[in-house]
Amino acid sequence: MPPIAIHKHSYSLSPKTFISANLYLSETPEEMGSLKEERKTTGWAARDPSGVLSPYTFTLRNTGAEDVLIKVICCGVCHTDLHQIKNDLGMSNYPMVPGHEVVGEVVEVGPEVTKFKVGDCVGVGCLVGCCESCLPCEAEVEQYCNKKIWSYNDVYTDGKPTQGGFAGSMVVHQKFVVKIPEGMSPEQVAPLLCAGVTVYSPLNHFGLTKSGLKGGILGLGGVGHMGVLIAKAMGHHVTVISSSDKKKEEAMDVLGADDYLISSDVQRMQELADSFDYIIDTVPVHHPLEPSLSLLKLDGKLIIMGVINVPLQFVSPLLMLGRKTITGTFIGSMKETQEMLEFCKEKGVRSTIEMVKMDYVNTAMDRLVKNDVRYRFVVDVAGSKLEDE
Repeated sequence: MPPIAIHKHSYSLSPKTFISANLYLSETPEEMGSLKEERKTTGWAARDPSGVLSPYTFTLRNTGAEDVLIKVICCGVCHTDLHQIKNDLGMSNYPMVPGHEVVGEVVEVGPEVTKFKVGDCVGVGCLVGCCESCLPCEAEVEQYCNKKIWSYNDVYTDGKPTQGGFAGSMVVHQKFVVKIPEGMSPEQVAPLLCAGVTVYSPLNHFGLTKSGLKGGILGLGGVGHMGVLIAKAMGHHVTVISSSDKKKEEAMDVLGADDYLISSDVQRMQELADSFDYIIDTVPVHHPLEPSLSLLKLDGKLIIMGVINVPLQFVSPLLMLGRKTITGTFIGSMKETQEMLEFCKEKGVRSTIEMVKMDYVNTAMDRLVKNDVRYRFVVDVAGSKLEDE
């Protein structure tokens, strides 16, 4: 999830009154709708650029006609969460409750909600709003809307800050909620809602879904490991490309990659030149593009996934002499997210995770800085009993 900007919006949603999050589990939906208490929930928030998270109680907005009230079960931890709580991008607003790989249970729906019912297991990703009238929105690729609203560190249509999934509850418009296919475990689904759809989307958009393609995954972190799993599920021959052999055993024996290429191995790089249909580049720091471009065959695509805030360089003949493309995509649409979940259910795609309780989350963030996780932390929010704090 790339840098988060703040946008102002002029439209509004119809209000409906519900109750405080610490009461709703003991009430029926009818009883809930009849109460007029202000609803509050507890999350873990950063207060300043130190990024230290601690308990924070805040008010949830009144649920609108098309909103869904979700009790959070678990939430994945993304590198973007780390950047945001530490203000690495210079756009952070505090207090900030992070988390945009959210899985939970529907406990109440607004009167005009048609997609979900109480008891459904659902997911929420990076976005919770858009303008609904621009070209991207009309094309159902709302992630490219210039007025999109982020799950946290943004301002909602009511003028209040959005807060993420490191909290007991969320209220989200039904458009930005997805149904979790039956049989998929919440903790396995969480990383799919950002890392999973981030790699599924470009493969889907560029027509790189047919079996037999040869693909490369540059970088084996949270997004990279999902790239291997999803590309293999599509029937691709998958090569992990890395700067060292440290992750070779994991890539091939655990994730099922077909090959492992060390980018400094000149002989093997030459042997594999002009042979890849695509390379998904997940490296989030400055690095040369020429080695990857040399591996692409005619019409091959180098798909940039890492958020890098300094210019990247390449020599143009590497593109021109093979009609190659450097491109990039951004997360995925709500439609693609639902499709991706169904695909992962059908193919049995399972992410590699480490479950932690909320009181461990600061340690998890410290470990994430050191890339000391294989491959995604997932916070057991429901098991952390936040409402008791």
